Amino acid sequence: MTIKYRDDIIWHKHAIGRKEREKLNNHQSGVLWFTGLSGSGKSTIASKLERVLYKKKISTYLLDGDNVRHGLCRDLSFTKKDRKENIRRVAEVVKLMVDSGLLVLTAFISPYRKDRKNIRNIIGCNNFFEIFVDTPIHICEKRDPKGLYKKSRLNLLNNFTGIGSDYEIPNKPDIYLSGQDSFFKIINDILYILKRKKFL
Repeated sequence: MTIKYRDDIIWHKHAIGRKEREKLNNHQSGVLWFTGLSGSGKSTIASKLERVLYKKKISTYLLDGDNVRHGLCRDLSFTKKDRKENIRRVAEVVKLMVDSGLLVLTAFISPYRKDRKNIRNIIGCNNFFEIFVDTPIHICEKRDPKGLYKKSRLNLLNNFTGIGSDYEIPNKPDIYLSGQDSFFKIINDILYILKRKKFL
């Protein structure tokens, strides 16, 4: 059954808005959306970056794919349809977080270009950065921190991205990172862009 918005449900505009919250936080709000294969380094990079931003007194929140599936999206599987819904829900949450004045970091495989385009449309934020962590699959599979590639190769895990399901590489990511570079270089490359965009 398709649920439609009722005509009498109207967005309530609050007295305090995003601009006021950004002023309070002393920085712009925005989104750093990390995408890439499992094992590419998305979560590790985002976590290390958040620690650096914390020390610089930037108000952040990190949303991680596995963590979200423990609660908000625990009812979803890994079919293409459910992956799309998973990302849609996250995008709606991120939209609210951006409005709250936060710099939001996300680490999601988000494998499909169409869904990533929809994320940007939902959030509707000028300060949205699609960050592609480009790590070759053979390196991701060698790392295999959660043992998921091994399970997929043994047919114990269905629809795993890169093995049983496609990953569509971003055509023009806002930030390109080689997952084979050092964390020091990667973090500094991102910080340079944030400084140039006047976040820091």
